Amino acid sequence: MADQKSKSEFVDIGSGRIAFDVIGQGPLVVLSHGMGDNRSAYRFLAPLIAHAGYRVASVDLRGHGKSSIGWASYTHADSASDLIEVIRKLDGGPATIVGQSFSGGVATIAAAKNPDLVNAIVEICPFTRPPSFSLPGLLKNAHHRRGALLLIRFLISGSVKTWLKYLDVAYPGSKPSDWNAWLSALEMNLREPGRVKPVQSMAGGKLAEAGAQLPNVRCPALVVMGSDDPDWPNPEAEAAAIVGLLLASRARYVMIEGAGHYPHAQYPQQVADAVLPFLAQLTNA
Repeated sequence: MADQKSKSEFVDIGSGRIAFDVIGQGPLVVLSHGMGDNRSAYRFLAPLIAHAGYRVASVDLRGHGKSSIGWASYTHADSASDLIEVIRKLDGGPATIVGQSFSGGVATIAAAKNPDLVNAIVEICPFTRPPSFSLPGLLKNAHHRRGALLLIRFLISGSVKTWLKYLDVAYPGSKPSDWNAWLSALEMNLREPGRVKPVQSMAGGKLAEAGAQLPNVRCPALVVMGSDDPDWPNPEAEAAAIVGLLLASRARYVMIEGAGHYPHAQYPQQVADAVLPFLAQLTNA
């Protein structure tokens, strides 16, 4: 099902435009990727969700994929507004937003500020609250230390080569079956003029705004975390901390064993097995 094709659509926002594609029919689910990626990150998960009876929109963040460059800023709030415009364009509200990494914070803000258009959120390995620096974690966890150092090096240098090295760490163990071809296409996209600056801007952005909105999310929330995600010394503790800041009765987390920062690409069926029952509860409520 990963080979299902769809045509790019666009929504114009000011002088820029956001690219997305849509597959399937049914309640709307909007997929938003992390920084330095594009909507192809959901090439395996999107068809699984669509096949279960949903209309799935996979979106390119501003500055990424086929979305335009040259935006004045690349904050979580900016991208949250972009997703809301996609939902309005598709006349699909309320929708569920699935946001990975940087887009975890995007989903948080979108849900908190637009409860009429967002009925639930799924955050995959999310950056949605200010991280706590842990020297013991860096010293004891070599996987975490290597990933963190590569992220810092990328933030300073903007080197695509360094970003690709980070991705190798962030996908521990087994790689997706199309890894080489996918990585080559991603590298080609990132080497287009103006594509690296948005990624650096997002990497250096502040998480305080997203974190402050976590208690204001009133809709159901699911956090999906890879047990071997290098971005945290203890991924499960991070997932539990995020859930603790959300409305307790409407939030929970699921761990994907052996997955890194991109479980939706490494283990899409396992992620679908966690997400689809969550979506079904919304439909049956």
